[in-house]
Amino acid sequence: MKLAQALILRADSLKRFRQLKERLFSAVKVQEGDEQPESPQELIKELEVVAKEFTGLVKKINITNYAVKFENGKTISEALAERDVLKLRRQMYEELIEKTKLELNRYSRSEVKFVVTVNVPKIYRMIETLSKEHRELDSKLQQFNWMTDLIE
Repeated sequence: MKLAQALILRADSLKRFRQLKERLFSAVKVQEGDEQPESPQELIKELEVVAKEFTGLVKKINITNYAVKFENGKTISEALAERDVLKLRRQMYEELIEKTKLELNRYSRSEVKFVVTVNVPKIYRMIETLSKEHRELDSKLQQFNWMTDLIE
């Protein structure tokens, strides 16, 4: 199995787990005299099977990400960490830009006036650069995932 396939199965397992949880929560209590829509005991059994499958996939994915070299001697895990930090940095700069937007709430000349203390165009360029780096790294990782065998 390829790493990309395992990632898809992991996402599906997580989605199925959440759906089963919602079904279970709906089945644990019914109005007196009504029948249960589903058996909570059966849903719990199914939920435990899905949880075990999910755990197995996560372990194999993590082992693969840690063991397989991606590029420049880095593991997939290291590349994923770098991608995540690129995203965090980009989000921070986007939030910083939002904070520079001045609200016009002055009612008289004696009120406090605020000025922007950062170079907004430079920050926009940083956002563009970080976005591009994130996109490129993410694309490389996705392509690599389809070529990488999952470590069983």
